[in-house]
Amino acid sequence: MPDPATGNWISFNGEIYNFRELLAELKIADPRLTTRSQTDTEVILKAYARWGRDCVRRLRGMFAFALWDQGRQELFLARDRLGIKPLYYYDHEGTFLFASEVRAILASGLVLRRLDPVGVWGYLAYQSVPAPRTLIQGIRVLPPGSWMTVDSQGTITGGRYWDLLEDASPDARSATREECRRRVRDLLREAISIHLVSDVPLGIFLSGGIDSSTVVALMCELGQVPRTFSVIFREQAYNEARHAQQVASRFHTDHVEILLGEQDLLTQLPEALAAMDQPTGDGVNTYVISRAVRSAGLTVALSGLGGDEFFGGYPSFRRLSKVGGLLRLWGRTPRAFRSLAGWMVEALGRSSVTAIKLASLVKSDGTLDATFPVTRQVFSDRERHALLENGWISEGDGTRDSYVQLLKEAYDRAPESELFSRVSYGEARTYMHDVLLRDTDQMSMAHALEVRVPLLDHKLVEYVMGLPDAHKRPNGTPKRLLVESLDGLLPKEIVRRPKQGFTLPFEPWMRGDFRGFCEERLGPERLGGRGLFRPERLQSLWQDFLAGRRHVSWARLWLLVALEEWLERNGVEL
Repeated sequence: MPDPATGNWISFNGEIYNFRELLAELKIADPRLTTRSQTDTEVILKAYARWGRDCVRRLRGMFAFALWDQGRQELFLARDRLGIKPLYYYDHEGTFLFASEVRAILASGLVLRRLDPVGVWGYLAYQSVPAPRTLIQGIRVLPPGSWMTVDSQGTITGGRYWDLLEDASPDARSATREECRRRVRDLLREAISIHLVSDVPLGIFLSGGIDSSTVVALMCELGQVPRTFSVIFREQAYNEARHAQQVASRFHTDHVEILLGEQDLLTQLPEALAAMDQPTGDGVNTYVISRAVRSAGLTVALSGLGGDEFFGGYPSFRRLSKVGGLLRLWGRTPRAFRSLAGWMVEALGRSSVTAIKLASLVKSDGTLDATFPVTRQVFSDRERHALLENGWISEGDGTRDSYVQLLKEAYDRAPESELFSRVSYGEARTYMHDVLLRDTDQMSMAHALEVRVPLLDHKLVEYVMGLPDAHKRPNGTPKRLLVESLDGLLPKEIVRRPKQGFTLPFEPWMRGDFRGFCEERLGPERLGGRGLFRPERLQSLWQDFLAGRRHVSWARLWLLVALEEWLERNGVEL
């Protein structure tokens, strides 16, 4: 969209929820201001003309945009605070490209489809490539809460305009327990209220967990009864139908259940994998429910994503708080001794996933930036070296763990932050950003479905991040602060139920109807023959999985299947 008054142009992806308020503020500042539309896109153009780069600080929503400043002859790119909307770029020898997808940049024909070794190393560790890298050499991700400029000479500058730790609310620090509950409730209602502004009906992904149930409950309290959608399975170990039904019944929603079986998913699988802009060990889950919501005629849906990260829903909050002090003390012992102890732990545990992770913690120096990444690892350093072909990736070629580096830099900037907020930062900037948000965007947009995440409203996040640990610790109640702020609004059965992540029954299915699909992609004619992995190691992992050996989870094999499918579809070379 152009701005005739300035000659500027914008390319924009997202939703600005406070654009009407911004427009009113702009018209007060300049009563002569005129607009040609009633869109948030035009408001960004006018806000930039008025406030320049600082306009991003006033935007409330999810966004990625590129704005050409005609006067400065400069390209300005910016991304929302939490990284809900993606923005990729490529800069090489006078060529600068940007897009919402890696595949769009590849489609230009101006970028070699070469695999990034560091990206592969990170992908195997964390089931998705840690930002700012991608799997393609030279293509990078603009970090959340950041901006970048490119002038007519090709000079690039950039910076961060918002940070989870640095922008945490200072007022929250002194809040009493009762004050923080009331404030969280008010911010939740406000966040969901602004996310309900739409010209079309809204749906909600309902798992029956605390987060999605919170969104449903407050949406109904605000006077809007949604259509709720849940994926259910015949395999009872994975089925959350009963919990979702309880919530739907309590709030009288128009509830839709999507029964998914092996053959149903096998039919959808090629399309789901084709929708992946970057491969991931997850993602298919979101594809399935997005497809169902879109098939029901809806174009906008809400999600409870973000509750686990900021209200302490993951095991990492409990585990690191329990062992953090001991690990820091242990970290003062000589490195050689720690390495020997770690080796013994791994040997005694017969290299199980648990033993490998415990060994990594024992070997570490005990700092949070060293221990937190271990909680999210799929393949350990040693396992990655054993899996990859000799010489394809070597020490000293830039394979330093970007998770560790990211967290170290963040914690150095905010050394006084308490453990809970530090873990929140780690979860939000790694797993949430690199897996959950990336998957949600690419899989929902594959169906032209817009997914909104009200629990990631930055005003809510800033306040919760600023609260002292004492107000946020679970203390026997999952996500205690979130639950208590709702003051009994949720059914007790939902609050007290054990946490269960939404996962498809991949483990039994990969040994059943999916077996042929997986074996073909892991075989010597596909991934095993690329020269990237050791074929015998791939087959050993697959056979151990089929035999039910505990050290090989389905997630490890699916990670490799998804990678091969992506490499083949995108014509990526080593």
